[in-house]
Amino acid sequence: MWMKRNMYMKRFFIATIFLVGALATGIPAQAVTPLEIMEKVDQQAYIGKARFEATLVMSSRGRDVVKEMVAVTEGSSRAFVEFTNARDRGTKYLKIDKELWMYFPDAEDIVKISGHMLRQGMMGSDVSYEEALESNRLVDSYDISLAGEEPVNGEQCYVLELKAKPGKNPAYATRKMWVSKEKYVSMKEQLFAQSGKMVKVATTEEVRQFGGRYLATKVVMDNLLKKDSKTVFIIKKIDFNPAITPETFSLKQLGKH
Repeated sequence: MWMKRNMYMKRFFIATIFLVGALATGIPAQAVTPLEIMEKVDQQAYIGKARFEATLVMSSRGRDVVKEMVAVTEGSSRAFVEFTNARDRGTKYLKIDKELWMYFPDAEDIVKISGHMLRQGMMGSDVSYEEALESNRLVDSYDISLAGEEPVNGEQCYVLELKAKPGKNPAYATRKMWVSKEKYVSMKEQLFAQSGKMVKVATTEEVRQFGGRYLATKVVMDNLLKKDSKTVFIIKKIDFNPAITPETFSLKQLGKH
């Protein structure tokens, strides 16, 4: 929902479940450094204000669960998500900076997601609450090196290796990312735990252009810790710079019927 994961859509989702994106500027390919590449990725993934409608498809052992949502984001720090499918209608999330609350309509109760709960999958998906809350730019959290170039899904890509900076504690200790040389969008990403074990793989299956910006609109997250488990995030519609009232990102709005 955070949307990122998350300012970032991680980059799954960000996160997606909260998507983010910004206008890219041209850098001559021959002059690009690893830091410049990642700066471009962060820029492409940062939105500012946006309202979007999305579908979340969770697959496990051949069974699919589909959830529909509407989300409003304001930068990387604030997001409001409401699920609209019949089973989850009225379930809401509110993210403010690094804090997250969830509203359960059946119990008419607001719960703050914290502690060990942050490592659980959001709405049963393969994206954790911890990932959804992660809002730092990747260039701020990781040291970045260029490992080469390879094609992914028909896109020629830079291959980047990311290692967490000393003193930083991002959701993943290391990452390997394939970035489109043309669009500066992550086409594939491998995510590794502190032990060095690969735990998830995110693959971009659809990229759309919005003005001068490219945005991943269909991302598949494969969870390697669960057999035959994956989550697909699809953006169906997105509006940039919508009118947002101050009370949108408030606990009062979260519990409003």
